[in-house]
Amino acid sequence: MTLSDIKILHIDSNHPLLWGQLEKAGFSNEEDFTSSKEEVESKIQNYHGIVIRSRFKIDKQFLDKATNLQFIARVGAGLESIDCDYAISKGVHLIAAPEGNRNAVGEHALGMILSLFNKLNKADKEVRSGHWNRESNRGHELEGKTVGIIGYGNMGKSFAKKLRGFDVQVLCYDILPNVGDENARQVSLSELQKNADVLSLHTPWTPETDKMINTDFIAAFEKPFWFINTARGNSVVTADLVEALKSGKVLGAGLDVLEYEKLSFETLFEGKKPEAFEYLLQAENVLLTPHIAGWTFESKEKLAQTIVDKILKFYAIE
Repeated sequence: MTLSDIKILHIDSNHPLLWGQLEKAGFSNEEDFTSSKEEVESKIQNYHGIVIRSRFKIDKQFLDKATNLQFIARVGAGLESIDCDYAISKGVHLIAAPEGNRNAVGEHALGMILSLFNKLNKADKEVRSGHWNRESNRGHELEGKTVGIIGYGNMGKSFAKKLRGFDVQVLCYDILPNVGDENARQVSLSELQKNADVLSLHTPWTPETDKMINTDFIAAFEKPFWFINTARGNSVVTADLVEALKSGKVLGAGLDVLEYEKLSFETLFEGKKPEAFEYLLQAENVLLTPHIAGWTFESKEKLAQTIVDKILKFYAIE
């Protein structure tokens, strides 16, 4: 089989360099951005590779019909939209690109902390409304604080690196041993909960992290703390977080992701808003963004380049 025989189906739009460089290498590219999952399933046996973002789930039914599939490449950091174990059992190589948007996520998390500490979103709204309130917008400084990072992979490490310019202590907790580095000291979860003034979540969505941030988890923190989530919304029980915000156990929250998001991350929900979400919308110590922490012009190009490089490496192309 030559490279021109290897057919790659693109089911989401991406930076044009991805298509262009694969084409230049000799692969055959085809796109289908509109067909339903069932329609794509009906023809997936014709393809050796598929490039996705999060349009639909790659499940057992899909994989059973993808009889010639050699790889799945997701232009993003996580693979939760894929039945990874089943894909691997069928010999399908999985590719993701956390290296591509880790810098963007690190910068966004830092921006959220600084905005919360200095009440930038609240103060901005007040000035635009004609109110010049200085004392009620007195802020906090990062200096002297302890920042706890849960999940010390690509995203966590990037965020810790951004904190080097501040006089803070950085602690990290991860299920893998020996991942700490010059930017963060690895500790047990209990030690992190004892010392952290800020908690930043950088974990994938797995059975272990699903609904991890709940009432018991929050109560285990010794001090009131600020909470940042640029990871996955389903890792947080929003109603429990809201209760902690009301009680003052959580001093403020920067949420780029919400448990109410659709799997595609493209929309929130339809119908009546949950009560907990209504609270977040009104709370002055809550900062909300629409899953854009890794969504920069630069990261779009980096993600695409990372995927190209990994596909070429898979086929041993220099």
